[in-house]
Amino acid sequence: MEFKLSNCILRPWRLEDAESLVIHANNAKIASNLRDGFPFPYTSEHARQWLKMTTEDKNNILLAIDIEGKSVGGIGIMPKTDVYRLSAEIGYWLSERYWNKGIMTEAIKAMVKWSFENLQLIRISAGIFEKNTPSMKALKKAGFKLEAIHSKAVVKNGEIMDEYVYAILK
Repeated sequence: MEFKLSNCILRPWRLEDAESLVIHANNAKIASNLRDGFPFPYTSEHARQWLKMTTEDKNNILLAIDIEGKSVGGIGIMPKTDVYRLSAEIGYWLSERYWNKGIMTEAIKAMVKWSFENLQLIRISAGIFEKNTPSMKALKKAGFKLEAIHSKAVVKNGEIMDEYVYAILK
């Protein structure tokens, strides 16, 4: 699976992405807006573990955001199960070097379109930490709507924050 967009390519992760992954993921500003599974500092060992997991994962769609042949971010669709089986979560990150260029909005739109066309989904959602307004803007531009604010729902770096839940329906 590969998507050629106007300013990037979404493609499967490759083991040779490790060096670029460390360069672009090793950023406290990125890690502070993601779940604890995305570490800071981001080491070569973290990259190797991530890339091994992505090649073995058969449940989620996890793609690299490639600009000029380098993986500079990631985006994924994680389908849910049981009573939530028609729903999925979207997650993403992008190297700070490429922020505010419309890259993430375009990537989100492409992933949502493909997911609704190819997976049995009717809803895709994202939970965003309260201080991550750029991510909220990208979701809004991609057609997502704010559904809820979960008060004091997350703890990141010792800080208790609200979670903003955005969703888009098929």
